[in-house]
Amino acid sequence: MTSRVLVSLRVAAAPERAFAVFTREIGAWWRPNDLFRFTPRGPGIVALDPRLGGAFTETLADGKTFEIGRITAWEPGARLAFTWRQANFACGQTTEVDVRFEPVGEQTRVTVEHRGWDSVPQDHAARHRFPDAVFLQRHGEWWQTLLESYRARMRAEDGSE
Repeated sequence: MTSRVLVSLRVAAAPERAFAVFTREIGAWWRPNDLFRFTPRGPGIVALDPRLGGAFTETLADGKTFEIGRITAWEPGARLAFTWRQANFACGQTTEVDVRFEPVGEQTRVTVEHRGWDSVPQDHAARHRFPDAVFLQRHGEWWQTLLESYRARMRAEDGSE
């Protein structure tokens, strides 16, 4: 079994709307984390090229762009998946993020599974020398924080906040 993080929450929107805000407005709700950076340089703005095979990127303050990964699933209203790597990952060290949008009554359950951490050695800098369980817990807490920020963005847009 692969090392993975699994988090979810519900948003007050149809799956199509939840997917649109997640993908089109990712740069507005994404919150950098000092512990889990893509590059050693300061945090930038993330963006998705909205199509299968499109890039997931971070544009830094100096205008340079780092490609975090590529979109491997683009199913509006249902599923988004993309590869994820940090600048200090070696060849073959790639993780994958799989985001699902599931209708639950008048809401949508948004579930993020970030898997493949077993491709990154335990002593790798990206893991901060945390034991696997601690690393996955901390990374899961960050994803939960990201999803809370995403939900707040949706509420602000809908005028319910």
